[in-house]
Amino acid sequence: MSEAQLHSSIVAMVSLASGIASNHPAMGQCQLDRLRKAGVPENQINAVIEIARHIRDEAAEKLDFDFDQAAGKGGTTAGTAGESCGCTPTPGGQSCC
Repeated sequence: MSEAQLHSSIVAMVSLASGIASNHPAMGQCQLDRLRKAGVPENQINAVIEIARHIRDEAAEKLDFDFDQAAGKGGTTAGTAGESCGCTPTPGGQSCC
């Protein structure tokens, strides 16, 4: 069974998004260059960045909520923290699901 190869721009987008969402120190600078050289429109790059930041921020909110619950502080974290799905649109309206 042969493996399907992803287009290099898709690999760069996935890498950029995962780097942002995971707070990787390199922050996807190399992938930004690759995407721009490949001719990916800036609005698509910006959408990937927005979605990745939203996922990162939502994860942090949920961790804070869980910590506050364990510490007996109750649900002091705003937003969707504590919800099971966690799929809310970004502030700019991008879907992360």
